Amino acid sequence: MYRRSAAAAVLLAAALTLTACSSDGGKADSGAEAKPPASSSVPDPADTPAPAASAPDAKPTGPVVPDSKLTPKTGSFTPQEKKYLSGRVPEKMDPAAVLQRGQEACQRVERTAKRDKDAATGAVITGEIPGAKDAITLLCPEQQPILAAAEKGFPEGTRQSPAAGSYRALTQATTCTWEAKGKDGTTLASGPQTPPKAGDKITATIPSGTAEFTSSGCYAWLPA
Repeated sequence: MYRRSAAAAVLLAAALTLTACSSDGGKADSGAEAKPPASSSVPDPADTPAPAASAPDAKPTGPVVPDSKLTPKTGSFTPQEKKYLSGRVPEKMDPAAVLQRGQEACQRVERTAKRDKDAATGAVITGEIPGAKDAITLLCPEQQPILAAAEKGFPEGTRQSPAAGSYRALTQATTCTWEAKGKDGTTLASGPQTPPKAGDKITATIPSGTAEFTSSGCYAWLPA
């Protein structure tokens, strides 16, 4: 009798253990499937770089919707919105979808500029906010100061025959290096001469007669 009771107790304990494990496993599975809510805000350039193929300023090479037929399914476009859409909407595509891309570019510029104007300017220079030039010009002219600043700068990489002068990098990365070469390939200037400290401004002086200015890890440059 005692043995039968003991056996029954063992079986009962095993059943309770299996039930508990099943319950915990269900909670774990449920938690794994849960996803955070998608953000409704437009991402910053550093968060989600836009693919070149979806750039708002990439006008289609094929047939486009005539200006006379640039009408939304509901409501109407403003004259500036129509100017932006002119020659930009492929056939059989909703003009509102194309307009939204430009509006998102404006939103990204505005949001980034509120946080850091240099970051917004650099994002326009480097193309991290695709279509920013046309979007600012026609859809959000209040961001014109950012565009005006960006048009004076240039991205990192190799630049031929740059204007002589002092420039500052739109980054504080200690990996930024640069070199100015003459027509014969000789180095006229280079930097940094000493590794910059974190947070220091990085500047470059391009001598007169520079045929090629090359930089790496510097993001973008503006006149100092």
